[in-house]
Amino acid sequence: MKSNPPLSGTHLRTYNAIFQHPVSHNLNWRAVRALFAALGEVAEEPNGNLKVTRNGQTLVLRPVSTKDVAEIEELMALRHFLERSEPAAAAPPGGKLHCLLVLDHQEARIYRTEMSGSVPFLVLPHEPGHYFRHAHHSRDFTRGEEKPDPNSYFGPVVAALHAAGEILIFGTGTGMGSEMEQFVAWVKDHDPEVAGRIVGSVSIDEHHLTEGQLLAKAREFYTQLQPAKP
Repeated sequence: MKSNPPLSGTHLRTYNAIFQHPVSHNLNWRAVRALFAALGEVAEEPNGNLKVTRNGQTLVLRPVSTKDVAEIEELMALRHFLERSEPAAAAPPGGKLHCLLVLDHQEARIYRTEMSGSVPFLVLPHEPGHYFRHAHHSRDFTRGEEKPDPNSYFGPVVAALHAAGEILIFGTGTGMGSEMEQFVAWVKDHDPEVAGRIVGSVSIDEHHLTEGQLLAKAREFYTQLQPAKP
C-alpha cells in the first residue's frame, strides 16, 4: 500500500473541491481518478469499474458518461471514502484525542486537532440530496426556517464524537438561539457520557476565520488545559 504523500497543485485543489461548501459543480472525474491514484491504489476491474483502495478502505467507481461529477450522491460517496480512509491520528500526550466541533444550523465539522491540515468529518442536517435542494433554492434555509429535528441532526454528530477523548465546540451566537448551546443541552439529556467529555464551548465568528485559524485557536485552548509542570 502506498504511503500518503503531501498533496499539492492539482491534487490539492481536487481534494479541497470534494470537501468544498457549497458543493463544487465542476469537479472533473479525471482529476478525481488522478487524486485517488496519488493517495492509494486504483485498479480497473474486468467490468470497467475502478476499485480504489486506501488504508484498508475500498470504493468502487462505475463508468460515467459525464466529464464532471454530476450528482450530489456521487460527491458525498467520494467525500465519505476520503473521510473513513484517513490515517488514524496519533494520540497526544496523555492518550486523549482532542477534537474540535464547529457547529451551526447548516453543518457540523469535526476536526482532529493533532493533525496538520486536518480534513473535517462532515455531518449535514438533512439527507444530502434533500439538504442541497433546499440550500440552493431557498434563502429561508439560511435563516433557520427549515431547521431539522434535533434528533436527526445532533444524533449523527454525537455518534461521530464517540471516539473523541476531549471535545471543544466552536459556534456562533449566544443563548438558546445558538445551535451550539442547543447541542450542548441536547447532549446532556441524550448522551451524558459524551457530554462529560466536552471541555469547552466558545462563541466565535467562524465566517471570518480560516480553517487553519480555527485549528490554531483549538490547539491554544487545549494547551491551556494542560496542567502546569512543577
